[in-house]
Amino acid sequence: MKYYTSDLHLGHEAIISMCNRPFKTVEEMDEALIFNWNKTVHKNDEVYILGDLIYKSSKSPEYYLERLKGIKHLIIGNHDEDWIDKIDKAKYFQSWSHLDIINTGYGKASLCHFPMVDHEGRYLIHGHIHANTDQAYWKLLKDSERPLNAGVDINGYKPVSFAELLENNQRFKQQR
Repeated sequence: MKYYTSDLHLGHEAIISMCNRPFKTVEEMDEALIFNWNKTVHKNDEVYILGDLIYKSSKSPEYYLERLKGIKHLIIGNHDEDWIDKIDKAKYFQSWSHLDIINTGYGKASLCHFPMVDHEGRYLIHGHIHANTDQAYWKLLKDSERPLNAGVDINGYKPVSFAELLENNQRFKQQR
């Protein structure tokens, strides 16, 4: 099974108030995100992480990476640059890059941390925006079915399948 997620910000205390996450402490958030991940993902499942996995954590990246199940693929986000080169990437990730194209089973998708317009007619699975609809790019995203936000803030704080990603994004766009 393939799963998609983004913007966990493990270890980032300020993200709780910045994104109005339902956690009291960074420890509670981290444990909930890890629990939700491991309840969903099994050993041989693939997880595409669309960036910003860890940020400003007092814990080592290995503390988190060793606890997360599945075969992990990292699309590097703007907040991953601080830790990604300090670890043995091949130990924790099957692949890592800034951009990739995969077959989702529902068609091809471009994977990028940042929302963008894909002129090839593929889906775009991205992160970066959390649940923010205040930026100008939202006008480009809201009326199209192709860009799909993998951020935990709109996907139940867990990795989701492509079908769930479609459903959650449709619901999110209708509410906005």
